[in-house]
Amino acid sequence: MLRPTRTEPTRLADLLDGLVTFDQTALDQGVGDLTVTGIGLDSRASSAGDLYVALPGSRAHGAVFATSAQQRGAVAVLTDPAGRALVADQGDPLPVVTVDDPRAAMAEVAARLYRRPSSAMEMYGITGTNGKTTTAFLVEAALTHLGATTGTIGTIGFRIDGRPLHSGRTTVTTPESVDLQALLAVFVQEGARACVMEVSSHALALHRVDACEFDVVGFTNLGRDHLDFHADLDDYFEAKATLFAPGRSQHAVVMVDDEHGRTLAARIREAGAPAVTTVGSAEGADVRIVEHDAIPGGGSRIVLDHRGDHVEFTIDLPGEHNVRNAALALAMVAASGHPIDRAAAGLAHAQVPGRMQRIDLKRTGRPAPSVVVDFAHTPQAIAEAVRLASAFRRTAVVVGAGGDRDRAKRAPMGEAAAAVDLVVVTDDNPRTEDPAQIRAEVASGARNGRAEVREVDDRRAAIAEALAWAGPDDLVLVLGKGHETGQQVGDQVRPFDDAAVVAEVWNEIAGGGDAHP
Repeated sequence: MLRPTRTEPTRLADLLDGLVTFDQTALDQGVGDLTVTGIGLDSRASSAGDLYVALPGSRAHGAVFATSAQQRGAVAVLTDPAGRALVADQGDPLPVVTVDDPRAAMAEVAARLYRRPSSAMEMYGITGTNGKTTTAFLVEAALTHLGATTGTIGTIGFRIDGRPLHSGRTTVTTPESVDLQALLAVFVQEGARACVMEVSSHALALHRVDACEFDVVGFTNLGRDHLDFHADLDDYFEAKATLFAPGRSQHAVVMVDDEHGRTLAARIREAGAPAVTTVGSAEGADVRIVEHDAIPGGGSRIVLDHRGDHVEFTIDLPGEHNVRNAALALAMVAASGHPIDRAAAGLAHAQVPGRMQRIDLKRTGRPAPSVVVDFAHTPQAIAEAVRLASAFRRTAVVVGAGGDRDRAKRAPMGEAAAAVDLVVVTDDNPRTEDPAQIRAEVASGARNGRAEVREVDDRRAAIAEALAWAGPDDLVLVLGKGHETGQQVGDQVRPFDDAAVVAEVWNEIAGGGDAHP
């Protein structure tokens, strides 16, 4: 994970001051006078001067690796009582400070070590089931147009001023708190004036953003997802809702075209904090979507009513859900005091990798179908993507479901896809599950719709099947993986980029020429 190039040494006692659950005995014995210059969770990545945080894990407790952390330069361990005992079993290789909940404590400790970097930037946090990534890109586009150097954190990775920051492969939307605070410090060091962050329900439940000082937080919607982690949909919603609790931010912006959004907005108003702006299509929304129309090329013209003033603008992203994403993004930027009309001009040509990404196949010389690649991997997101079908003669959907994740959403995903003409059920990221079983569960839902259903195990072959079926007036939607450039089968990640594969396969079908993702 990225770290700032300069970190001032800080006494361990100062990092722990006021955390009432820590073990005072260790500090009384002089451990508190140790100086710390870094903090981390992975013993293999420890550096000289680090505080090593040892957490309980699904396979082993991090404390069993304390000796490894010491060998790489760590000066102390922060852990729970069980971890303390495990460190002692290794002959007390490092001084230990014990807290009841090290995961919660480490967020505050990391923020102190890196001098509270979130307080040095305008901080935007976005949560919800669908639309987080697109909304984050649109907020970034608006802020960039307004002249602010902006850092972004989310599913697609980490960027500053539009430049990717290479930090190794990440599979999480929101990093662990120690990595997140270090990343925010890098943003500040690089001159960022703003940060836009996707905030996952996992991050909220696991205290990853506890020490972040948000200016504006936004809510997109709620649908079925991550029920392999949360007990049920209510538990999932309550995790999301904690981002909007008093004290977490200055201003909340909530999309209220969604029942959960309306519930959340009412709850915030009842609590009296933070300030709240509602966004939606219905009368009474503070930022209201007055009208929107599809425009040639696949984008939309949008008119918003912002507290009585009309703002008209265009976006290149297709689909009604992207109209809502754009409205939410502009409302968030306006909540920080920026002029909404100037911000809107920055959205005109914003593109998001793997989010309603149009693949240009026209240069092959053979009449080609329209093709869109999207990350949609929930029933709600698939239904939104399928709405594009109304503008085309016929539509094919290529779809699968991830393994080792919520099984109960698979049939609804297939059923949402089947409101078209052809559904090709294939593999997504099967991980350690039987791919045939996953496909069968998706296909069972798809057979409840009107579409012809075909099952093709190889994803490349499935894409070829859909492209060969489609005519020049038709649409092919390739859903589920979006921006991802690998397919996880078992414990291996094989190279696979939907956008690139679409272009390659069409080139083969068309018999030569160039196609461009």
